[in-house]
Amino acid sequence: MDELGVRAAALVARSPDSARLRRVGTSRAGTPLLLLTVGHGSRQVLVVAGPHANEPVGGATVLRLAERALADPRLTEGADATWNLLLCLDPDGSRRNEGWLRGPYTLGHYFRNFFRPGFLEQPEWLPEGADAAVLPETRVLLGLQDELRPFLQCSLHGVDVGGAFVELTRDLPGLAQRVAHSAARLGIPRELGPYDTLYWPKLGPAVYRVPPPRAGDLAAAITEAAVDSTWFHPQPYGTVTAIVEAPMWGVGAVEDPARPADPDAVLRSVSRTLRHDTGVLADILARVRPGLGSSPDVTRLLAPVDDYLLVGPGLADSWDPDVRDAGTRALPPLDTARLTALRLAGRRVALRTAGLLHQLVTGSGHDPCDVLPELDRLIDAWCADYRDGCGARWIPVARQVEYQARVVLAAFELAGRGASTRSRSSDSGWTAQATVPIHQE
Repeated sequence: MDELGVRAAALVARSPDSARLRRVGTSRAGTPLLLLTVGHGSRQVLVVAGPHANEPVGGATVLRLAERALADPRLTEGADATWNLLLCLDPDGSRRNEGWLRGPYTLGHYFRNFFRPGFLEQPEWLPEGADAAVLPETRVLLGLQDELRPFLQCSLHGVDVGGAFVELTRDLPGLAQRVAHSAARLGIPRELGPYDTLYWPKLGPAVYRVPPPRAGDLAAAITEAAVDSTWFHPQPYGTVTAIVEAPMWGVGAVEDPARPADPDAVLRSVSRTLRHDTGVLADILARVRPGLGSSPDVTRLLAPVDDYLLVGPGLADSWDPDVRDAGTRALPPLDTARLTALRLAGRRVALRTAGLLHQLVTGSGHDPCDVLPELDRLIDAWCADYRDGCGARWIPVARQVEYQARVVLAAFELAGRGASTRSRSSDSGWTAQATVPIHQE
């Protein structure tokens, strides 16, 4: 986290006439929220890095975007544009992931050090609406949106295991082709049926439209974006928001359009596995919870555990053809890509929960119920399923960063087609050397 601020300050020192760095707020733990701004145009772009604590690559992406905007006047003066780059929206949560950020980049190391706060502590969500936002990070982002009124907002997310895709609050015709081109050149699979977008309209391969927020319970909110969010807050200003998802470990089958011989059998297997795994983890939690205490740190780790254990069985039931009833929303056509995405999502719920439980017990300094060996066996087996059963492979950080940067630049061009100058920077200038907080791979 500190490295991001240092690198941003160095950029400003090199180009003080074009770049500025300012503190726009403070996190719950007192960490500065820093905004790096490049250009002096009247048309504003807002790029948000680190909205989820376990997705650090966006911090490197905003630095790369700043470098390109400084080097290419077509992105600033030529487009009458100013780039506003929020270095990290959740710095406190991001610090909790520093245990894996410098490697080794293995699935087991990642999940044992994984952290993502509970749903109600994720700063992009507005479960009670913007006026009732309580997190200081959320209020900072809302304030920036109201101040800047950007024509484009990009939120930089990551997929731990899967493929690349983009979510839009309104269509940007031509973006799907740009995504396909960039992903192919960088060797990154596109996710053609993400679990996140299971019921969302498709705007093109690996590009989806976020549905307007609607009332729903917690499970629906997590899986279907059923609550209001900072993605939609600036929409009255004409803003289009692009959520850019880049995978850390890629799985080729997420872009396989073939239809399995018996998709219902795959659904039964995926549902049965998720239901079983969450049951095992719920039992472990019941055994260790009385000895964990109620410190703020324990409470913060327990919140996402409770969320995942709440959501898991409901997801399993919604996918299982033997459980779903006439009142359940029908699943879309199920090809290999979509079934693979569901398999990855089910395994993700279990692995994240196991990793958080592992940290809770390790942090307590004692293991009277002897659950650490059991958790280690589960994590190792589930990571092996990702690696050997699904073919998950690590994607170098430089490629993750370059993919995100290219998609943002493509969205910038398409969202601002009225500008006199079009940028071609999305197809040039990337190198294998990444300016990233997890740079020593």
